Amino acid sequence: MGSVDADAELQSVMDVASGFWRARTLFSAVELGLFTHLAEGAATREEIEKSLGLHPSAAADFLDALVALGLLDREDGRYTNSAAAGRYLDQGKDSYVGGFFTFMSYALYPAWGRLTGLLRSGDRQEGQDDFGDWYKDLDQVRGFMHAMDSVSAPVTEALVRRYDWSAHRTFADLGGARGNLTAHLVKAHPHLRGTTFDVPAVKPLFEEHVARLGVADKADFQGGDFRTDPLPEADVLIFGHVLHDWDGETRALLVKRAYDAVRPGGALLIYEELLDDDRRGPARSLLMSLNMRLVRSGGSEYTAAESRIWLEAAGFTDISVEDLTATERLIVARKK
Repeated sequence: MGSVDADAELQSVMDVASGFWRARTLFSAVELGLFTHLAEGAATREEIEKSLGLHPSAAADFLDALVALGLLDREDGRYTNSAAAGRYLDQGKDSYVGGFFTFMSYALYPAWGRLTGLLRSGDRQEGQDDFGDWYKDLDQVRGFMHAMDSVSAPVTEALVRRYDWSAHRTFADLGGARGNLTAHLVKAHPHLRGTTFDVPAVKPLFEEHVARLGVADKADFQGGDFRTDPLPEADVLIFGHVLHDWDGETRALLVKRAYDAVRPGGALLIYEELLDDDRRGPARSLLMSLNMRLVRSGGSEYTAAESRIWLEAAGFTDISVEDLTATERLIVARKK
């Protein structure tokens, strides 16, 4: 029995150690456009090699590894997308998330190779804290935001359905990118009017997106820096995956500025991959916290207990925390 247990323990350690093999295989398949290609129909290995320019020496292992990982199916020597790959990795689908994986591949994957550097220095290892240059390529930003909207679809659906919007008339999504959450909220709740607040460079993408979703008459855009510029006044303000970008001092500042902008009787909603208060999990959120530290100076995930300190100091009351999705938690803080 002891030998079997030891083997299982070793295998679990080896699975952790080889996790990057799986990630890199997926990233390369997305980079090559494999899943989008197979969306056109089943193909043999030889046909895939010719279409995508793959060398025969590695292609069989690559394709069969994707089968073993559950991303491809193979029958009678012909490969097809699995259900999950067909839904999320075909660039022709609205649910495509490959743009985010491309970002992970060129930005996050290299950063994780320098984790020891972060642990020794405490300094960001990749990227930049000023996003100004990044927004110059709107096609790049559009692809990334499309992917993030798809990844965030469960959060958007949950906020639309589970929070009681009946007592409110206006809301503002702070750091709301191209307005996807704003658009879905006003579409699902016609009595609402929403504002997306983000850097001015995003405005063309916002206008394009809300027009495509048919809600341009119910959704507004306000450009600025939410650390210094006036925030939109509204019944509800939302911070989604925003506070984890900043250090504790800036989080406290943003929460206080949000309190001042929320109308009496309104609320601040915050959704994040919160850490448990005892910091024993979730493992994904703790790893996400390391990820934030690798790419953002001062960035990290945080606990609900930490958020209560900023919220109470700002003046919020009746603070509650609940699970929103499998990975996200929702903090609701009220203003009297």
